[in-house]
Amino acid sequence: MLLKENIPVTYIFGKIWKEISIVTAYAVLIAILYNNYHFTRISIPIAVPTILGTVISLLLAFKSNQAYDRWWEARTLWGAIVNDSRTLTRQLLTFIDAPYAADDARIFCNRVAKRQIAWCNSLSRHLRGQDPLYGLEKYLSQEDLEAVSRYTNVPMALLELQGEDLRNAYKLGWINEYQQVEMDKTLTRFSNEMGGCERIKNTVFPATYSTYIHFSVILFIMLLPFGLIEFFGIIEIPLVMAIACSFFLIEKMAIHLQDPFENKPTDTPTSAISQTIERDICQMLKENFKAEEKQYGAGAKSSKVFYVL
Repeated sequence: MLLKENIPVTYIFGKIWKEISIVTAYAVLIAILYNNYHFTRISIPIAVPTILGTVISLLLAFKSNQAYDRWWEARTLWGAIVNDSRTLTRQLLTFIDAPYAADDARIFCNRVAKRQIAWCNSLSRHLRGQDPLYGLEKYLSQEDLEAVSRYTNVPMALLELQGEDLRNAYKLGWINEYQQVEMDKTLTRFSNEMGGCERIKNTVFPATYSTYIHFSVILFIMLLPFGLIEFFGIIEIPLVMAIACSFFLIEKMAIHLQDPFENKPTDTPTSAISQTIERDICQMLKENFKAEEKQYGAGAKSSKVFYVL
C-alpha cells in the first residue's frame, strides 16, 4: 500500500487516461464543429452544467465518505489484530512463565506464538483471494499444515488448533481456568475481527449507486463543452479536460477505497501489518524462540500429548 511516499503522476493519470482521451477528442470535436459549421453552433446556459455538477459533487462526496468508512473499518480491524496478537503472546509468556517452564511448556508457547504469525499471514492472503497456505511452512509443523490444508477457510482452521492447544494446556495444568477463559476471549476477538474483515470483503458496494453516478458524470461532461464554448472559445478544451480529470479522479478514488482487500496500492496494508506482528512476537519470545527453532526446526513439532488428550 502507498503510505507516506509521493504518488507518481503517471500512476494517478494512468487510472483515467482512457476516459481523458475520449473527453479530449469529444471537446476538440465540439470546438471544430462550433467554429467551422454555423448550423452546429449550439450553446446552453452555463447554469445548466453548473447545477448538474453541484449535484454530482455532493453524490461523489457521499460515495467517497462511504468508501473511506469501509477502508477505515478494515484498518481498524487490523489494528485490533495487532493489539490482540501482542496480548496473546504476553498471556502465553506470563501465564505459563515460559522461560522457567518445562521443555514441553516452552515448546507449546513457541508453537502457539508462531501459529499466530501464520494466522495473520494466512488471513491477509485469504482476504486477497490468494493461496492462504503460502509461506506457512516457516511457522507451522507438518502436522499442523496437513490439518489446516483440509479446510477451505485456513485462518479459521488455525484458530481451531489454537483453541485445542489452549484446552490441552489447561488439562496439563500449565494454566488455570481463569487464565484459560482470558486467553479464550483473545481467540474469540480474533474470530470476530476475521469475521469483520470477511464481511467487508464479501459485501459489495451497491452497483446501481456507482452506475448511476458514473452515468451522471458522463452526462455532465457531455454538456460541459456546450456551456463553456460560447464564453471561452477554444479554451474550453483544456477547461473540460481539467474538470473531467477532477471528477474522474474522485470517482476512481472512491472505487479503489471501497474494496480494501483487492491487492492494490490503496489496500489496507495487511502484509506490512503481518510483518510488524511477526517482528513483535519474535522479540517478545527473545532467545527462547531462536533456541527452540534451532533445536526443533522453524515449525517446532509438538508432543503427541497435545492432540490425544
